[in-house]
Amino acid sequence: MKKTLHNEKPGTESPPALEQFYNLTESFIEGLERVIRGKRSALELLVTSLIAGGHVLIEDVPGLGKTTLAKSVARLISNSRRGGPVTFRRIQFTPDLLPYDITGVDVFDPKSRKFVFLPGPVFTNVLLADEINRTTPKVQSALLEVMAESQVTVGNKTYTMEPLFFVIATQNPVETEGTYPLPLAQIDRFLMKITLGYPDKETEFTIVRDDPASKVLPNIKSICSKREVLKAREAAETIFCDERLMQAAVALSAATRRHRGVELGCSPRASLMLIKSARAYALVKGRNYCIDQDLIDLVPAVMAHRLRLKDVRIDPALLVREIVLDELSRINY
Repeated sequence: MKKTLHNEKPGTESPPALEQFYNLTESFIEGLERVIRGKRSALELLVTSLIAGGHVLIEDVPGLGKTTLAKSVARLISNSRRGGPVTFRRIQFTPDLLPYDITGVDVFDPKSRKFVFLPGPVFTNVLLADEINRTTPKVQSALLEVMAESQVTVGNKTYTMEPLFFVIATQNPVETEGTYPLPLAQIDRFLMKITLGYPDKETEFTIVRDDPASKVLPNIKSICSKREVLKAREAAETIFCDERLMQAAVALSAATRRHRGVELGCSPRASLMLIKSARAYALVKGRNYCIDQDLIDLVPAVMAHRLRLKDVRIDPALLVREIVLDELSRINY
């Protein structure tokens, strides 16, 4: 269904491209909602990450649809306008996994008498890194370079990923037995950390009745191509963001560094990622401009996981939300 994009100034018209990509994001979310029921806010954040060119970490207990969500994302994107789904790979992280199980390895070919590189599952368009905190930090770090720079170095050669490379990683709650907490150096590579949570009673009934993972997911058709997703990323960069909102983002990061309850605050990357997310989120919401509510909605997902608090009993999402409300109250419009 075609939507109307809200313009920055009354009486102005949005470029046709923005209208097109707003409709694309809306269709994408509606496609995900056919399988993942009752989680509109979380799906908006996921699509925002995809359009912003970032990666997503989902923390939840098993059985809430994390794997199904990743598969649905891949099915909704095609290789071309009339092609099949993009490449999807899943890595099940276990304690015995090795780094080359992710990146690939050079093997000796007896025919050519040369070493040949065999790409690992990381060479894909959509990657599901399932239960990433069940493996050791050494293996977790194998994803660092590819997530940050979209390239893999094996031996003396560097291999570049495709332009569309989207990682959806899942992790069990840190108190779960047999988990290895992600180091800040890696968790900082994720644009957002989100949760799905349990569905309400009515939604769970529809899940039990319809069994969408088994009966709906196999029939999902793509609604856009890889090229259109990349074009949407370019369109998001054109979304207007007032300098005062940028200043608020910078002030927010600075406030986390001097907060008495924070041991390690946000880096400048957090401010950059917040504004980048805000532009993509505005497009998802149907606007060609950012507003202060965008920052309020996004800071728990974009910034909370980048903090190290002195008291682990405090919820970092609530803390950063309080800080951003305080910083936004200082802006004079």
